[in-house]
Amino acid sequence: MPRQSEYYHDPNAPVANSLAPTSFAVARDLHRRVLLVQRIDTRNWELPGGKVNVGESALDAVVREVEEEAGVLVTVTGLAGVYTDPGHVMVYSSGEVRQQFAVCFHATPLRGEPRPDHKETINAAWTETDALDDLPIHPSMRLRLMHALAQPAQVHVA
Repeated sequence: MPRQSEYYHDPNAPVANSLAPTSFAVARDLHRRVLLVQRIDTRNWELPGGKVNVGESALDAVVREVEEEAGVLVTVTGLAGVYTDPGHVMVYSSGEVRQQFAVCFHATPLRGEPRPDHKETINAAWTETDALDDLPIHPSMRLRLMHALAQPAQVHVA
């Protein structure tokens, strides 16, 4: 479901009426590049990930979402961070105003080449970390990305 708008510490933001857990992956390859996807609705770049479905673990969700959105199968190597900021809400055309509850995981690729799904993403790419400042990235996603990249890479070689 496309977002209508997103608010980040905006005093004019509507009050949240739902909370949905999401999982995102900070996947890095052997060249220390990070996997990013470009959203169809906002054109922003972000970490691949999304909603945790009922009956699904956060770990299973992030592996599924990364493969769906970016075409890369990953293995989770650790926890990068948990983000539950009530000042970050997303508004959907259905009337839902969702407070973000995001779990970010470190991951490494097992197989696949980045490719968009053309449903939620229009681009997917391994990105050099020195190029991140030049990309449109939402402030909340940039914060997650910077926190994770400040941590040592947790690389799993299979």
